[in-house]
Amino acid sequence: MSYQIELIPEAKIDYNKLDGSIKKLVNKKLNKLSEKPLLGEQLGNKHNIDLTGFYKLYVAKKSIRIVYRLITPSQIEIIEIWGIGKRDKGEIYRIIGNRLS
Repeated sequence: MSYQIELIPEAKIDYNKLDGSIKKLVNKKLNKLSEKPLLGEQLGNKHNIDLTGFYKLYVAKKSIRIVYRLITPSQIEIIEIWGIGKRDKGEIYRIIGNRLS
């Protein structure tokens, strides 16, 4: 079964900023995610930001993170991507925290 993946508007901007070769790797990971929504690792409190309910995936030798959450997790309908960005010092977590505000 394949699940629907949606990028929030800010995550679409993140995606469009990526280099073409990185986009290919992200696309492969998103295709895998559409088949296995629990592929990522659960997040909790990261850098004093409550990311409970979110998951992370690594791409490009762990240099890029994809942060997502499951909509209606008891019966998954949509995988919502909240950010795609560099792993650099938790930068993506701060970005997600701002998007949650």
